Parts: sequence; structure tokens; C-alpha cells
Amino acid sequence: MLKNPIPQVTNQLQYRAIGIVNGKFTPHNTEQLNRGFLIDDKGEKIETVVLGKALSILKKHIDLKKSYYWVVYPKNKNSQNLHLQVTGIWDPYQLNDFPNNSSKTNFSKLLKELDLKDNYFSVRGELVFVNTQKKEIVIKINSSSKLKNLKNKNFKLVIKGELSLELLNSFVSLDINRDGNALKLIKYEVIEKDLSENK
Repeated sequence: MLKNPIPQVTNQLQYRAIGIVNGKFTPHNTEQLNRGFLIDDKGEKIETVVLGKALSILKKHIDLKKSYYWVVYPKNKNSQNLHLQVTGIWDPYQLNDFPNNSSKTNFSKLLKELDLKDNYFSVRGELVFVNTQKKEIVIKINSSSKLKNLKNKNFKLVIKGELSLELLNSFVSLDINRDGNALKLIKYEVIEKDLSENK
């Protein structure tokens, strides 16, 4: 069974921001493996932090000289400054119950089977800002209820793209592509119009 790095949505109004990026992880220093850069095949560097669960996989299984598909949460303050949090590593052979003949396998083909591709992000949240001049939108993501006690449970993502001002406060599901340090809108779906009416 091929494990999908980006799980199916379980609830129509499920907030999330998750993606998959292929690259090499380079820690800032060997004593502290959880902070560093993810460097993609074009040599673009993205500031990256490895979260707890993924850190133990990184220490046990990952060869830092190789590229991997990293399952990541995106964060940014503006459209030019992407920051990734690694939550897992997608390797259908080493880390899944999969027959290991990886020499024959094409990861991007496997991703295609799952309707995914490198640098794809799934973002679901509330459209809270539209900047028509800069062609940017801001999506607010609320973390799941399990994390209620965290300070930064809600965060905003700045995405390059255009949506109608009429969709403000609507819950939208976006397909996003990473381009360098920017997140770009590919397509969107309105899941529920104007959430503010329900509040």
C-alpha cells in the first residue's frame, strides 16, 4: 500500500497547510540537527526546522548527502520568505512497508499516482486578505483543536495569486506550488462562503 504523504481531508472545514518538497537537508551545525536549510534541485535554500518525530527518523535513517521528499508545514511572513517545518520524510521504501527495489523506481511517478508532485502544497483555511495590486492573498489557518494550548495555534500564510474580494472570510481549499521561496496559487475551491456569518 502506497502511503500518501498528504493525507485525505477528513472534514470539509479542516484547516491545514502541508506540502512535499524534494531536497537535501543541511543542518546549521552537526550538534544541532533540527535547524538548517532544505536545498532543492535548483540550489534554492529554504530555512527549515525539523520537528520532534521527524528528527528521530533523520538521526536514524537519513543520509544528509542524499535528496529526500520531505513532508513539511509552510510558514511565512511575506511572499518572499518561506520557512518550512519538517513533519516527516516520504520514502516509500525505507519508511513504508513496500517491496524494496527502489533502484527501479521513479519517485515522481509514484507521487503522480497519488495526484501529487514535488513542491505541491495543500492549504485550507479562511481567506482573510486580498491585495489586488500585489496579487497576493492571505489565508488564516487554525491549528487543530488538540493544540488549543499552543500560543501560535493560528497562523497566516501569504500566497501569490488572485482571488475575488467577494470571497473574503470564505473557507477555501487551495492547490499551491512552491516557486523558490514563494507559494503560488494553482487552483482553488470555495468550500464555504463567508464564515463570519456563522460566528
